[in-house]
Amino acid sequence: MALLFDGVVFGPIESRRFGHSLGINLLPLTNKVCNFNCVYCECGWTELKTQRVLYFHYEIVCAKIKSAFQELAQKSIPVDCITFAGNGEPSMHPQFNAIIDKVIDYRNTYLPGRKIVVLSNAALAGNPKVVEALQKADLRVLKLDAGSDAMFQKIDQPLSGKSIDWQISKLKAFKGRLIIQTIFLKGWHNGERIDNTEEQELELWIKTLKEIQPESVMIYTLDRPAPEPLLEKVQPAILDMICMRVEKEGIPCKVYL
Repeated sequence: MALLFDGVVFGPIESRRFGHSLGINLLPLTNKVCNFNCVYCECGWTELKTQRVLYFHYEIVCAKIKSAFQELAQKSIPVDCITFAGNGEPSMHPQFNAIIDKVIDYRNTYLPGRKIVVLSNAALAGNPKVVEALQKADLRVLKLDAGSDAMFQKIDQPLSGKSIDWQISKLKAFKGRLIIQTIFLKGWHNGERIDNTEEQELELWIKTLKEIQPESVMIYTLDRPAPEPLLEKVQPAILDMICMRVEKEGIPCKVYL
């Protein structure tokens, strides 16, 4: 069953990576909107629809965010970070850049010192306005779930059909000002084996990390129900081994369970 957020602002929730995280969802409440169709996504499958997506209007989004920030500040509710996530890919909202500006203003006024985090698949990193918006965040946490293009296509299923080489080129363009997040998993989808912990995959993935030179790497495995039922978690010992290999290359890495 898909887990969808039911508001523009949600939480704060206890995040295994970000502490008390106040979420911002710029996407519709009734269905996932994304340019990837990841086999593990807790929001379910990306439904291909021809009708126009109805995003929350800019003024409505800003009003709800401002109201939530004011209330949290007045009640002294603990907040460590403000995280753009939600029901799909946040950068798909047409006013993503302008909304980032407003969130920065509201943060500075009501919740000073909290970090603004964007969780993104980087599929729109070819759009200058999206890149500009991402650069304004305190933390850009961008996806790299595979080493080879074949595994990238199996796990992330980019709807644009773009290759992992395109994806890597856009990640490298951040010149190290990003965090890489990677989910490790095993299983089957559409009759094909999925396992991004295989040695060949790991070698390619680590080679790519060395090219990207991110600030750090976050690795994890399945934690919530996936739309593909034939997937399974990777054992903590394997995640620890992968983490150690990344750190040997001089790149900070942490496992999140």
